[in-house]
Parts: sequence; C-alpha cells; structure tokens
Amino acid sequence: MTQPTPLPHGPRATVRVVGAAAALGAPSAGPAAGPDALLAAGLLHHLSIRGTAAALDTVLHPPQPQLPAGAPAAERLAAVGAYARRLADHLAALPDDSLPLVLGGDHAVAVGTWRGMARRLEARGPLGLIWIDAHLDSHTDTSTHSGNIHGMPLAALLGEGAEALTGVPGPRLDPAHVCVVGARAWEAEEVERLTRLGVRIFGMAEVRRRGLDAVFCDALTVARSGTAGFGVSVDLDAVDPGDIPAVLCPAPGGLSAQGLADTLHVLRSCGDLVALEIVEYLPERDPQGAVAAWVNTFAEAALGPNTYLLRAREREFGAHNYAPLPVAFQRGEGVWLWDVEGRRYLDMMSAYSAVSFGHSHPRLVQALTEQAGRLALTSRAYSNDRLPLLLERLCVMFGYERALPVNTGLEAVETALKAARKWAYQVKGVPTDAAEIIGCNGNFHGRSIGIVGLSSVAQYRQGFGPFPPGLLRIPYGDPQALEEAITPNTAAFLVEPIQAEGGILIPPSGYLARCAEICRRHNVLLIADEVQTGLGRTGRLLGSDHDGVRPDGIILGKALGGGLLPVSAFLADRAVMDVFTPGDHGSTFGGNPLGAAVALEVLDLLLETRIWEHAERVGRRMRERLRADCPPCVREIRGRGLLTGIELHPDGASAGLAAELLLARGIATRDTHRSVLRLSPPLIIEADLAEQAAATVCEVLAALPQGQHSLAS
Repeated sequence: MTQPTPLPHGPRATVRVVGAAAALGAPSAGPAAGPDALLAAGLLHHLSIRGTAAALDTVLHPPQPQLPAGAPAAERLAAVGAYARRLADHLAALPDDSLPLVLGGDHAVAVGTWRGMARRLEARGPLGLIWIDAHLDSHTDTSTHSGNIHGMPLAALLGEGAEALTGVPGPRLDPAHVCVVGARAWEAEEVERLTRLGVRIFGMAEVRRRGLDAVFCDALTVARSGTAGFGVSVDLDAVDPGDIPAVLCPAPGGLSAQGLADTLHVLRSCGDLVALEIVEYLPERDPQGAVAAWVNTFAEAALGPNTYLLRAREREFGAHNYAPLPVAFQRGEGVWLWDVEGRRYLDMMSAYSAVSFGHSHPRLVQALTEQAGRLALTSRAYSNDRLPLLLERLCVMFGYERALPVNTGLEAVETALKAARKWAYQVKGVPTDAAEIIGCNGNFHGRSIGIVGLSSVAQYRQGFGPFPPGLLRIPYGDPQALEEAITPNTAAFLVEPIQAEGGILIPPSGYLARCAEICRRHNVLLIADEVQTGLGRTGRLLGSDHDGVRPDGIILGKALGGGLLPVSAFLADRAVMDVFTPGDHGSTFGGNPLGAAVALEVLDLLLETRIWEHAERVGRRMRERLRADCPPCVREIRGRGLLTGIELHPDGASAGLAAELLLARGIATRDTHRSVLRLSPPLIIEADLAEQAAATVCEVLAALPQGQHSLAS
C-alpha cells in the first residue's frame, strides 16, 4: 500500500511563531504578557486546523524588568534598543524558507522585527512595509509628547530618532516603500515627518470613503513595487475598540475586525510576503478571550492556504465526483460569500436552495449554538425534547398527520419510496414485490442506487446497475402519459413541482392538479419532491401550492436545515405512514435534537416573515430585467419565485463557461445540463440587488461567443 504524503503548504516550509514578549517602550507591562497568553489560548492549534503549518520558534523575554515610566529616557531607550537588537538578530538568522509571525509586545518591538527582516532581504533588495495602526508611531525622543517609546518605532525604522533605536543593525526602510493604513490619532510632528519623508498615509477618513479593500490594494502597490518582499505590521488598536478593546491605546472610529480579517486574506496570494507582526494585545483586558480569537482570525486570514493549494488538496485526496468552480469559500454572511483571498461574491446559488435565509442568519446560528451546548445527539433509541416539537410543527404547518425525520433529501426520497411500496402491499393489495413507482424524465431525486434507477440522465446510471425493478418513467408535464402508465400495481407517482436540476422546467398550468385527480381515481399516491421547491423558494410555501394541490406525501429538505445542517422529512397521513413499525426504517442522526432545533427556528422564520411573498415579488422583477436586457444567445428565461433558469442556445457558448465568467465578476452560480444557467439566491435578497445581479448576468452573456442561431437573431 502506498502511504499518502501531505502536499506542501506553499512557498515556505512553515510559519515560525516568534513571541516578542516585551513592553519596554510602553507605559505599562501589560502587552509583554500578550505572546504567552495568545499561545496559551491555542493560536498554534487554530492555525493548524485551518491548514497552516505553524510551529513555535521562541518567546523572547527581555533580560531586565519593566522600567518605570519615570525612568530616565536614555535608560528606557537603551533597554528598548538592546531588546530590538536581540530580536533583529534572531529573525535575521531564521531559515530562508520560513515566514515569521511575530507576536508583540508593545509596538516598539517593531524596530527589531523589521530591521531583522530587512537584513534577511538585503542581498535581494529593499523591504516594503504596510503599517496598520490607529497611530503614526513617528515621534522621536525630541518630539514625543508622552515620552512613550512605543510611539517612535516607525520613525526609527525610517532612520530618525534616538541612536539607541536607529542604530539597530539592518537597512533603514525606504519611505517610498512604506505606508500607514487606518490612522486616526496623531500629532502634528508625526504628520510633518512622514509627509517630509514621503510615506503614504491612508487615514480612516479615506478608508471610510473608498473602502478598506481599495485602500489596501493601493497599500500593496506601495509596499511591493520595487521591493524584494514586504511585511505587514498590525497594531490591534487599528481596530475599533468596540470590536477589540484589549489594547494599549484604544481610539474610537477604527477598522471593523471582520473587515480587517476579510482584507488580510489577500495576503495568502502574495508570495512576496516575508513576515506578519501583530502587537499590543493586553490579555488582562480580555477575560473571555474574544480579542485573542480575533488575533487567531487575523493570523489565519493572512497565512492560511490559498485557493490553488486548497484545490490541489481536494484533487489529490478527494474522490473526483465533483468538478467545483475555481474558488474556495471561507465565510458567508447574508447573501454574500468571501473566498480565501478575501474577494466577495453575491451568492446566486444558495446551495441549491438550502440557504434560503442567507448565510449565518443570527437566529439560526443562535439556535444551533444554544442547542449544541445542551444536547446534540442521542439516536432515536430515546426521545429528546426537540424532535416532538418539530414533528408537531411540521404536521400542523403543512396539514399532514405524520412526519418522519431524516437527514438528507436523498434519505427522505428513499423513505417515501419505501412507504409507498409497503402501503401498496398492505393497503392497496398489490402482489408482493410487484409494486411500481412512476417518475418523470429529467427528474433529479438524488443519487442512491434506487433513485438513479428512476433517472433518465445517462451519466447518473452508467456503471451503477442493475437497478431495482418496478421503476418507470414518463414525460414530464404530460398528465395523459401518467394516465396511460398507471397499472393495478402502481403504488405512487413521484414528481417535482418544478424540475430544478433538470433545467428549471415548469410544467403547464394545472399539471399537478390533473395528476392529483388521476392518482385519486386510480388509488395511486401522489408524492411531491419539494426538497428544492419547498419552503418559499417558488413564491409559495410549497411548489405544489401553485396548483392548489395537496399531495398524499411531501418530501422536504435543504432549506429545512437553514443552510447549517442536513435536515429533511417525509410527511404523509396515517393511512400511508402507519405502514411503518419499529425497526422497519430508521437513522441514527435522523431527528437529532440539534437539527430539530434549527428546523424549528426555520419554520418560525417562515411564518413570521412570509418570505415566499418577498420571493415572488423579487423573482418576478428579476426575470423582467433579464427578459428586457438579455442578448440573443438566450433561448428562454423561465422560473417561479427566486428559482430562475436562463437557457442558452445549444450552438453557442455553454452555461458552464457563463458561470465561470460570472464568478470572475463576483457572482456565484452554476449551470445545469450545460445549457441552463441557474439563479436561485437566498430568499432574503433585496430587489435592487437582484436586479443588479440580473444586469451583470446580461453583460456577461452578451460577451460570450455567439452561436449561429444567436447571430442570425
């Protein structure tokens, strides 16, 4: 047997964590405890589970005790300078294939960090530096108002100030390659000095006006142009104290913690990043560890694996049963997704309708976390206090007498088929093992052996037979075909109100009502697969509601788990469901209290918001915009609610290419059956945003290579 070996984590063998446990330049010793506290809080473990190879190199404590604030300035400067020399020597000697993560300490340690890093790069070229800080840290011993040395490091790195700091061995930084981001609290002498030297200052006013992403892009240009590499120094007081209060010098009106984390992700794709420094964490002001968690997040954001490396691992170690688009997402909020490089995308897929209330909906996350802290799983060998409430809610809300909970939509479909067959034998009187299930061409009910036996898609079937007998197919949208296919042995007709994966195919008006009448007349169960169409997706609570139909059984899934967990269910009346007896069917995780708690909150949100009404309005407006603006390569636009399909002419470019180009424009969606582009955003999307997305879709489609049919049009 060949033993798999891990893939490289990137251009550097490992991240080496160096603790700069000194606060010699600060008015208090608090920041000196920061590195040890962060390590004790699990920084290395956090980086490891996020895919970063990180190891502790050392924690450098100063040999002398903290000097009192009233100590002579020369004595304090000498202590800081001596420590900076020691830190610089250590960093300069690290292996070339390592990237230091320096944890301060007060910001005075930066003199040692960046002089040491400049020495490492000296043979190849200058060092660039992005200084993220609420303050400019550009005083000297002759201009300081406070006397605190942690307000002097940037000036010292640029060669101005006391010899104790400027004399630390290593090249001085070129001001043309240095910039400050997020500054909002400074004194006139600091601005004068940096302006005179030519350092670019991106203050908070500019950040608010232009956005942090745009500003940071310019900062990267400053730090990377003409340099051998660049570093990033993050003083935690750059972040607004409402998010991060445990800092030495809090200043209101700063960066948002999440915004900074999102922006730092871009560093993952910067092969010339040579070091990251995070300073001025005060553990004494962080009893709950919330700020330590943000430090973990910042470090992981900047130093984690990029899209290429993550996808390489997926290709190397994962079965090749998916071909995902070239992106790796790491965060979602509402209708937005962020990839591992920090780029933002509008989610126009919502995980095939599973994320109806958007990513990380606060109430759903709260329900999940509260229940996870109480009880997550017992198996169905016992009752729990969440599942009975969910079963009652499902039955009352949808008008059925019984509900059977499972995990995935596939399991719910299999459950429905088992119930239908046993009902046929016990109630209808079909001979043993002769029961038939009728499905439709183009269906998608899942990919189990039994279910793909109903599929008409060759790829789903090829190589997986033989399939169970008694599985028949008829044309979709044709009630007469159903009439003709039914025999005395027919147990059920399984149908999707809209064939979503089949291409957003909508049957003729009245189709389900006609099928319901035929099934009643022949004593055949009508089972509606509402996994993708239920819970508001089509502009009604259920897709079946468009025809005013109450099927004999409905299958719910995807959105029932709130985009957090797989939660599904099969609902039917007692005449069908009571064919099951204990031991006939089950699932260890089906009906677990964690999933039940989330599903209960989903159903509450549905009833409170009547989100299907919003979906109807927004979806209609979006399709109107698409029909008005889409180019000739579009053959048809169809849909209901917030489930829309854009079918392209078959002789033109594929919908798969369109999906990739849309991804480059910040819209995440997917094609189905090569020719149909699917748009199914979270149901909470606002109308204006949906219309903007439609406009972008039309622009991308207009830029596609046009087929002969399109050109002739």
